[in-house]
Amino acid sequence: MEDLVIRDADVVDGSGAPSYRADVVVDGGRIVSIVQEAAAAGCQRPRATRELDAEGLVLSPGFVDMHAHSDLALLRDPDHSAKVAQGVTLEVIGQDGLSYAPVDDRTLAEVRRAITGWNGYGDDIDFTWRSVGEYLDRLDHGFDGEGIAVNAAYLIPQGTVRMLAMGWEDREPTPEELDRMRRLVADGMREGAVGMSSGLTYTPGMYAKDAELTELCRVVGELGGYYCPHHRSYGAGALQAYEEMVALTREAGCPLHLAHATMNFGVNEGRGAELLALLDDALADGADITLDTYPYTPGCTTLVAMLPSWASEGGPEAILARLEDEDSAGRIRHHMEVVGADGCHGVPIEWDTIEISGVTDPALAPYVGRTVQQSADERGEAPWTTARRLLLADRLGSTILQHVGHEENVRTIMRHRVHTGGSDGILQGAKPHPRAYGTFPQYLGRYVRELGVLSLEECVAHLTSRPAARLGLADRGRVREGYRADLVLFDPGTVAAGSTFESPRTLPVGIPYVLVDGRFAIEDGRRTDVLAGRAVRRAQAR
Repeated sequence: MEDLVIRDADVVDGSGAPSYRADVVVDGGRIVSIVQEAAAAGCQRPRATRELDAEGLVLSPGFVDMHAHSDLALLRDPDHSAKVAQGVTLEVIGQDGLSYAPVDDRTLAEVRRAITGWNGYGDDIDFTWRSVGEYLDRLDHGFDGEGIAVNAAYLIPQGTVRMLAMGWEDREPTPEELDRMRRLVADGMREGAVGMSSGLTYTPGMYAKDAELTELCRVVGELGGYYCPHHRSYGAGALQAYEEMVALTREAGCPLHLAHATMNFGVNEGRGAELLALLDDALADGADITLDTYPYTPGCTTLVAMLPSWASEGGPEAILARLEDEDSAGRIRHHMEVVGADGCHGVPIEWDTIEISGVTDPALAPYVGRTVQQSADERGEAPWTTARRLLLADRLGSTILQHVGHEENVRTIMRHRVHTGGSDGILQGAKPHPRAYGTFPQYLGRYVRELGVLSLEECVAHLTSRPAARLGLADRGRVREGYRADLVLFDPGTVAAGSTFESPRTLPVGIPYVLVDGRFAIEDGRRTDVLAGRAVRRAQAR
């Protein structure tokens, strides 16, 4: 007898095809049979040790979060309901060019400081790894050898690779340094990474010129991976930045996946269609391109990321020294408020759009939930004075919401045929972006049921089979016999994000069951103690 039969489910199989009613049988972590319209046909219905009545529920593949920042959360929090409760069964981490492998002792200390705002400093983590392979092994081991909450795939972070090879300097690499970066990328790919990420508005990755990036992308492409850049601008010059990435990867022979692909700031209002026209032309010419977005307008990052790149050369301690110095701080302010810093996408910063979402020092909690402009007004000072004080007091660890997006662009881009879903969910801070807890039910509830921007079948394909295809996973992303039983059961009439900007950690509703590798991670709407997730290595996808 099999492990489980899910009876009378409305199967949305991830292909984009119309739904159908079926009994789905799971055994040994895989889908072993699908019997369509079993009750109506009057045939012998499949039996199993457990039978689950799915009347009124949609059964779909588990959702793939193509842009996640759970690099330490997966090792810190065995519950991880922020993602499990959304129906996410696989996350792609190592994003935006900064993560924790490959490293040496010096680089590990530096990267921990640099992305404290994303993942915390990691005092509660035993950093036993240094290579990509060792990090993936650590994910496999998880908690006492039982695994982690969901599966995880890893992108080699180009900024960390550059940091390891040549530090934080704003210059071109020597031939020897470039060779070392190539080797580091190749090693990471052979150890199981699915591709490489960049953060080209974050230091030190942003110091890399196109020729350097092209050489690294050649390695990634040759070894079967893809390039996932947070490119050089989502504001002024956004279209040119997209064009740059398309041209670069085509020259390198490397597939391209555009991270949180949107058009932000006032200069790009209503210009989403221009981005899609650019991509359509490249796709028609044979380019291999996909993208991900989250279904919200504000962005989320760290406050220090808003600074001009020259102010970040040398790493965190050098940044703090420049902020302490009155002359340097004045130059930083001028670039941010008048010129438009590259850290703020070439657009002069508007302090009333910068909301503090989290701090590392509890004494700074009164800043959270207020814009920099509001806090400055309360203190009767210039907003730069407030921002500078916060950067210094919190040792660069503060996170922000940046309210600069446009709903029209969000809807336009999510309709595209190469679109996938990515939360870009930062789980740190007292008031994180609600996308961390709500992205996938937000798609299903607001953009499918309420607004009709996508049909249910289209949306599920965006969140399952398309990302699985980009990752090269031959047995995930579909409800199909022989495929992994990473599955979600949700109520299409009630599914919705519970998280809001006021209460961002509220869990979603309407998702009563989630299976990871055929085991219930969510059962009757409650998190179980199942830890069935593992590292998904590139070699497993071929």
